[in-house]
Amino acid sequence: MHACTASVQPVTTPTTPRAIVAARLRQARILRGFSQREVGVRMGLDKDTASARISRYESESMTVSLEALFELAQALDVPPAYLLATTPAMADAILALGVQSETQQAKLSQALEGLAALPPGKRKQAIDRLLADFT
Repeated sequence: MHACTASVQPVTTPTTPRAIVAARLRQARILRGFSQREVGVRMGLDKDTASARISRYESESMTVSLEALFELAQALDVPPAYLLATTPAMADAILALGVQSETQQAKLSQALEGLAALPPGKRKQAIDRLLADFT
């Protein structure tokens, strides 16, 4: 399931790792339509403490461990990298890649590498041509 995060952006751009994870966690939870309790239960937390734990993550009052980050990603059905994305565009790209098969991910990665290797003018033309197919 891919949904653009543009409609669920934080008011300010998060700058610390804890703030980035907190903002992406909240965005993913809202995009999926889950309550804090549902996310916690899906992580395997006790239903009586699940909401409080997720609330602490989202309010930045508790640090998310690496293990918990992976559990959160699984509970939210997003790639773990999404929770670490520092920009909205990166978050959207990660979600878009995450729903593809490994074969498609490899092809898209190869295409991005090819685009990145082009001189800036040619890169812009190639991207503009590609995007024209979607409008």
